[in-house]
Amino acid sequence: MADAAGSRARYRRILRFAARYIAQAWWFELFLPRIGLARFAARGRAARLRTIARSFHGLAVSLGGLMIKVGQFMSSRLDVLPPEITKELEGLQDEVPPVAFADIRALAEAELGLPLEQAYAWIDPAPLAAASLGQAHRARLTDAEAADTGFADVVVKIQRPGIDEIVAVDLAALRKVAGWLSRVRIVADHVDLPALIEEFAQTSQEEIDYLHEAANAERFAENFRDDPRVDVPEVAWERVTGRVLTLSDVSAIKINDVAALKEAGIDPAQVASEFANVMFDQLFRDGYFHADPHPGNIFVTPMSTQERPFRLTFVDFGMMGEVPERLRRDLQQLVIAVASRNGRQLVDSIRDVGVLLPSADTVELERAMTALFARFGGMGFAELQRVDPREFQDFATEFGDVIRSLPFQLPENFLLIVRAVSLTSGLCSSLEPEFNMWDAVEPYADQLIRGERGNAVTAVAREAVSVAAIAARLPRRLDDFVTRAEEGRLSIDSPRLDQRAKRLERLGRRAVSAVLFAGLFIGGAVLRSEDPIWGIALMVSSAVPFLHAVFGGFVDRRGL
Repeated sequence: MADAAGSRARYRRILRFAARYIAQAWWFELFLPRIGLARFAARGRAARLRTIARSFHGLAVSLGGLMIKVGQFMSSRLDVLPPEITKELEGLQDEVPPVAFADIRALAEAELGLPLEQAYAWIDPAPLAAASLGQAHRARLTDAEAADTGFADVVVKIQRPGIDEIVAVDLAALRKVAGWLSRVRIVADHVDLPALIEEFAQTSQEEIDYLHEAANAERFAENFRDDPRVDVPEVAWERVTGRVLTLSDVSAIKINDVAALKEAGIDPAQVASEFANVMFDQLFRDGYFHADPHPGNIFVTPMSTQERPFRLTFVDFGMMGEVPERLRRDLQQLVIAVASRNGRQLVDSIRDVGVLLPSADTVELERAMTALFARFGGMGFAELQRVDPREFQDFATEFGDVIRSLPFQLPENFLLIVRAVSLTSGLCSSLEPEFNMWDAVEPYADQLIRGERGNAVTAVAREAVSVAAIAARLPRRLDDFVTRAEEGRLSIDSPRLDQRAKRLERLGRRAVSAVLFAGLFIGGAVLRSEDPIWGIALMVSSAVPFLHAVFGGFVDRRGL
């Protein structure tokens, strides 16, 4: 009865907190600006943000559970969230109160089926780390177990007693809050919050299954088996259950301990660059990535070689993400667009990834992205902080309504990608204030581009598919053109109208060639079985319109 009462109290406390600050945000950020009091609302914004962050800090520390996870995410967003929030939530993970060792012992012995003195030669009652869902203790394997595994010093991760019920209550509260926010049009138009909460719920359930985490650790280690940049702890499978996980002890310098890094002769800026590259490899090369790369989960291990002064050691594999092959290719194109500051390609990539719905009118968005790249492209986090805030305000005034009106959404399986990229960006900025993510993205994009150029057949095929896609979309685009003209929404925003008209004319000829090629080739293939001579003749003749459709674009580009 007491546990049920405690769960209800926890649930109500989370909802009261959310309701209070959702109402406050609506009043100051939506209502007051609509009645002409935007300056008044902005005047006290910094103090309000500090109050919200301070209140959430206290809530998360006292409740623990998934609230700590939410706080970790917000504290890492140095690149996006205001310092009033991120600074107030710093060190939140380190403030989680530990569970009494007697309770930890009882749970571990029940799981392992024998006393801890028999399971381990030694275990430290003082926790090495107390996290939101479990806590870690240093230990040593028995001689027999050490002989089998090849290592003796271990870290034993033991789940917090009753964490299953706590996670269930927190998820119920988050589902309720998501339902409230889904009634706000500006939220509902851009994010399917209930779906995101269900994705988060699945991830949370996997995170409290230590058998699942052990398998994740081995899969991650396999991906970096021959990579000297990365180290991963080994699993002692004889001492693993659903609630107890035993791994080799790989503790080293915490990645955000700048003073300790410098004392060990390690350049924090180099660590930031290496860390960003390793995370890019996980996202774009392997398609399997650590989705919780906060400072408590990554160590920097000093090395004795001059060539490689350190390596990155990842721990805690409860939250992992996968990037399907198609999405990975689309993300690669997005990286190339960002690195090349190509506004049109960026918009196309955002659409392909699924963040922007296909029905979106992107003319103004392309113009906004081009303007954004022209003014702020290539700037690091520190440089952006030195930009006059009025410039950002001017940009927001000019393009804010355009961007808000577009049908953006957060697609399925994208939440963990956003989390990983956000934590990476924030951690790199904390390691090196002058860190420029562009410097990490551009070499990676160059590598992706070289990989694309190295396959000429793929390039030709992609061009052919592009032409076919243009031909397929042409009737709809022409219909949209006529509709805009009839409704008086047609505008000309370029002085080079003649060039664009010629380019459109050539594009039309290429589209006709693509259709002609398809007709001749398919007709020849069908006719070949009955009349081989005419069938082959038609298929051979289809090569002429095919070459024009594919290579006409290259000729056009050289001519312009």
